[in-house]
Order: sequence, then C-alpha cells, then structure tokens
Amino acid sequence: MDKLDQNTIQSRLEKLEGWEYKDNAIHTSLEFENFKEAFSMMTRIAFEAELQQHHPDWTNVYNTLNISLSTHDAGGVTEKDFKLAHAIEKLIDA
Repeated sequence: MDKLDQNTIQSRLEKLEGWEYKDNAIHTSLEFENFKEAFSMMTRIAFEAELQQHHPDWTNVYNTLNISLSTHDAGGVTEKDFKLAHAIEKLIDA
C-alpha cells in the first residue's frame, strides 16, 4: 500500500472530526465517562482492527484513549489508516 502525501492526508482529515496529522501518523484522543467505558471501546476497536489486520498504536489512562494510526510497512499514513479511523468513528457513534 502506498504512503499518502501530506496534502491528501490533510484533505482526508477534513472528514474526520478530532483527528490530526503529526509525526507521520494520524491521531485522536477520546475521553469517556470512566475507565470501564474507555476499555470497552478499546475492546470494540480491537475486534475491528483484527478484522482489518491493521492495529493501532494506542494508550489508555483512566478515561482517556489516545490512538495513532500509521502503516509501518509503508513508512507513513495510507488508505488502511483512514479505513480504520472511519471504522473507529462509526463505533464511537454507535
């Protein structure tokens, strides 16, 4: 999969509220009511990531989940990252 250029990434980010491009990846930070809700969302995202065979770099501290997406094999952001980001957004909205 080919790495996307910065202009394409910025254009695609306009359709993803709360996501930004930095350090060669797209990032978001999500805040939940408590740890249980944050961890539940991580579990739902994990199942989707496994289905897509594309796994996020993420951290969780209490009720905050930080997600970074980058395609390591391509050395940057690809369509795979945007596909997973959109799937994450659908999970959050559900």
